[in-house]
Amino acid sequence: MTVSPTALNVSEPSDSLAGTPDPAGPAADWKAELLAETSDLRIRALDALPAPRDVRVEQPLGTERSDLVAFSRREVRDVLMGEDDRLLVIVGPCSVHDPAAALDYAQRLAPLARELADELVVVMRVYFEKPRTTVGWKGLINDPRLDGSHDVLHGLRLAREVLLGVLDAGVPAATEFLEPTSPQYIADAVTWGAIGARNVESQVHRQLASGLSMPVGMKNATDGDIQTAVDACITAASEHTFFGADSEGRAASVATTGNPDCHLILRGGRSGPNYSRDDVEAALAVARRSGLEGAVASGLVVDASHGNSGKDHVRQAAVVREIADRLAAGEQGITGLMMESFIEAGAQAPGPLDTLTYGKSVTDKCIDWDTTADLLRELAASIRARRVL
Repeated sequence: MTVSPTALNVSEPSDSLAGTPDPAGPAADWKAELLAETSDLRIRALDALPAPRDVRVEQPLGTERSDLVAFSRREVRDVLMGEDDRLLVIVGPCSVHDPAAALDYAQRLAPLARELADELVVVMRVYFEKPRTTVGWKGLINDPRLDGSHDVLHGLRLAREVLLGVLDAGVPAATEFLEPTSPQYIADAVTWGAIGARNVESQVHRQLASGLSMPVGMKNATDGDIQTAVDACITAASEHTFFGADSEGRAASVATTGNPDCHLILRGGRSGPNYSRDDVEAALAVARRSGLEGAVASGLVVDASHGNSGKDHVRQAAVVREIADRLAAGEQGITGLMMESFIEAGAQAPGPLDTLTYGKSVTDKCIDWDTTADLLRELAASIRARRVL
């Protein structure tokens, strides 16, 4: 049966639409009822958020913090480009669940980072969004009380508060970008960003990275594929126009210039670790065949956790020490290292803060603070040793 276009025009009622309210009634009422039958059928709630600019005005970055972010971004970029022979070290909790413990960690890290500044550029992991393979706690922004209440507004403000506190301790911050809108609220306070293994093939995340103002690491895919991450670097280095939001929170067409400071992160995969010397050389060969110059062709970052250690914090420390030995022996190509570290070793199940062990991860297992301090000093020693070869 052929249906006349006028019979489906919501601007006029039609007898062919069963259940349509009396055309004599107010047009707006029956239109709203008609649309309500096909819209938001699985939406439980829509809670308005403040504009990103309003949150940044409430919690301003300020001159001193801004200077630290700008300076540390340049340092990180120089290391990734091979223009600075220091090692970039991204270190900190797998995820932030307790702001007090995260700031405690930052206060411990700050003096050690200053002590080792001649050899290491230390940036703290301050991760608020956690991708899940299926379901689970999705991070401080999504569920700041760890109780399923999902107070996202509180989570956004709390995340920004933590970032500002880390900067006040004198430590630059790193984070993974997961939601395409959340960077509007926090990215001005971030020195280094990451796109995770689950999202590295996503066009949305590649476009997002093309407009971010800091260096961004692209992890190899969960199956260990390197080409996916190289493709992400190529895409992020290009100009894009896509749907997004402006600082007022309004829907916007976003046009980017491209991000030339994207680079590879080797994190292992389902097939096993990929941090050996041969793995590093093979990954860099793939990157260099892409034709890209800059950070992606100069070196890469090794994630000592995840697939490279089987998420075992004891094994993770062994991976760091192995890399330190290789650097001391003169190996090039590794410009950075990531490790998951917190105050206490291991991990625990998420739950209300008053039921948890202080300073212990609620996601991946982390190296404890004392071991972390030892590892950072060993990495610094390896850079000193490499310089005299």
